[in-house]
Amino acid sequence: MTSKRRFFVTTALPYANGPFHIGHIMEYIQADTWVRFQRMQGHEVHFVGADDAHGAPIMIAAEKVGKTPQQFVADIAAGRPQYLDGFHIRFDNWHSTDSSENTQLAQDIYRALRKNGLIAVRDIEQFFDPVKGMFLPDRYIKGQCPKCGAADQYGDACEVCGAVYAPTELKHPYSALSGATPELRKSEHYFFQLSSDRCAEFLRDWTHATNAHGQRHLQTEVLNKVREWFATDEHGHGGLADWDISRDAPYFGIEIPDAPGKYFYVWLDAPIGYLASLKSHFDKGQAAQHWHAPSRTAQSFDAFVADPAVEQVHFIGKDIVYFHTLFWPAMLHFSGRKTPSQINVHGFVTVGGEKMSKSRGTGISPLKYLDLGLNPEWLRYYLAAKLTARVEDVDFTPEDFVARVNSDLVGKYVNIASRAAKFISQYFDGRLAYAGTGEELRAAAKALADDVAAAYEQREFARALREVMAYADRINAAFDAAQPWILAKDDAHRAQLQDACSQALAGFWLLSVMLSPVLPALTARVARELFGLERDFVWSDAAELPQHAAPYQHLMHRIDPKRLDALFETDTNQAAPTAAQTTASMTAPAAETAQAAFITIDDFAKIDLRIARIQHAEVVEGSTKLLRLTLDVGETGPDGQPRTRNVFSGISSAYKPEDLIGKLTVLVANLAPRKMKFGLSEGMVLAASSEDEKSQPGLYILEPHAGAKPGMRVR
Repeated sequence: MTSKRRFFVTTALPYANGPFHIGHIMEYIQADTWVRFQRMQGHEVHFVGADDAHGAPIMIAAEKVGKTPQQFVADIAAGRPQYLDGFHIRFDNWHSTDSSENTQLAQDIYRALRKNGLIAVRDIEQFFDPVKGMFLPDRYIKGQCPKCGAADQYGDACEVCGAVYAPTELKHPYSALSGATPELRKSEHYFFQLSSDRCAEFLRDWTHATNAHGQRHLQTEVLNKVREWFATDEHGHGGLADWDISRDAPYFGIEIPDAPGKYFYVWLDAPIGYLASLKSHFDKGQAAQHWHAPSRTAQSFDAFVADPAVEQVHFIGKDIVYFHTLFWPAMLHFSGRKTPSQINVHGFVTVGGEKMSKSRGTGISPLKYLDLGLNPEWLRYYLAAKLTARVEDVDFTPEDFVARVNSDLVGKYVNIASRAAKFISQYFDGRLAYAGTGEELRAAAKALADDVAAAYEQREFARALREVMAYADRINAAFDAAQPWILAKDDAHRAQLQDACSQALAGFWLLSVMLSPVLPALTARVARELFGLERDFVWSDAAELPQHAAPYQHLMHRIDPKRLDALFETDTNQAAPTAAQTTASMTAPAAETAQAAFITIDDFAKIDLRIARIQHAEVVEGSTKLLRLTLDVGETGPDGQPRTRNVFSGISSAYKPEDLIGKLTVLVANLAPRKMKFGLSEGMVLAASSEDEKSQPGLYILEPHAGAKPGMRVR
């Protein structure tokens, strides 16, 4: 028996501006599976989460809907339990970064860093939006990456090459809020001196180090990426840069002590939210039963986080590695706190190799999945069967999903119990009996469980489940070879029949133990209903042999592939539009043009027309008619950041790309996305032209009056 370990486990904090998406759910399933495994081993685990509640995006989003930021965040938080409970994800505590605990901890950590001489104050030139009348957060400034030249990159990091930079380094910057060219104005800012020799030396050691159990703090792929951020060229350029941790009012966040009108940048207080949620968890003690927390405790938060034996483990996506592998450990270390033991990074969820995106027709809504009555443990198993310890994307395809669930869970796993329990109930009154002492069975079961446990520990879930299903295959093969349906016909073979069915059910018991981290609800039923336990399985049960089995009750049905059809929200597999179909004439007809048939007001209301600002335009290589337009339609993505749309429009005969940038136009926003050989077109820009373009040439995009804003509805 291994010694008892103590864990503090978190997932990345979701930004509190929208519901959970499938990427959140995958990360929570990964962490929840690992946490359940550790608890089955008898270890102490405190698994906490929280909403990332601060920052300009939430302030702006709340303003748009006429709410205070606090009420906006509270409304989002109210919807969290249905997802977590629905997918059997058991956090011990769910909190918010907009809390008294987080305010206290953030300010305490800041004071410690300042006392340690790692906070600098200096004037900077910062972009100011003259239309909105505010300094622009980094993520509301877009432009061309100064490193690789990629267009439409955010003001703090490039999503194409991974470079990190100051927003003032962007080429051709523009405000993502108004489209205006931002002005440089001076402002006093506070910096965490990450570039100091002290920080650099500590981080070089920490990123390469292992924890007390010999596990690296970082995966190999992550460490290789971190090395790039340390690198400098022959001129000394590059390397770690100081981190701007302040923002000017107006801002929704935590005030910086002794600095009126200054607030902590959201990325400073967000990871501190991990500690704040843990503190809230300890302070609540045995309360908050809603979360069904298995490890509520009255112990001291300060004593727990200071305990050298406590392992701090984070599960995050690959898009937030910089903050968690550099800023976060440095902040903790130089404020006198323990640093993370492991930072486990995963990839994205893709569909058919494309990144999940509801707006692009490749999204899966977790809530819709539940509303459709699809079994949450189907998805838990499917994702776990694809998750490894590497930073790899997880691809979802409906056909593979159906095949894996129907074959593995129903055809292999559940099938064992449904076949063997029938004979045990009919002929032996539920009693199990094994030929010999059963010690060989116990030894083999323990050996397999140890191998699977090692895979779970290393987050190699795919390997663990491959071993589990290979064992299920062996059980089914042995059962078929024993031919119990023939043995049952002859009373002389009763002992053989009982042994064959008992061994099959002992195998099913072992499978259920090993599948419990992934299928907690199903295996809890198996433990109670089939084997008569008054508790869930624990890992040590793997080496035990069941002695009794109740009559079989239905456990899981197969997936009907048709039930998945409604899950995918938009069908993008439509015929590619022609160049002419990418424009439309919606103005009054010319005199010689016959009027189209009348429509009702309800017909017109189905068309969602929106004001759009053309942020970028370029010629499409390989086409003589199309321009690729990047449009700001006033939308935000699942991460709360502004998102643009990509539209192909057949207007190159009338417009040069550079003449379109900055113009307002009208977009058909609810036109289903269409795949073209050049990419995905996400709407239709409206333009007017003559019915007879040969005799009366000319093409004119619609331009709203000045004062219209991206996202406004045309009615």
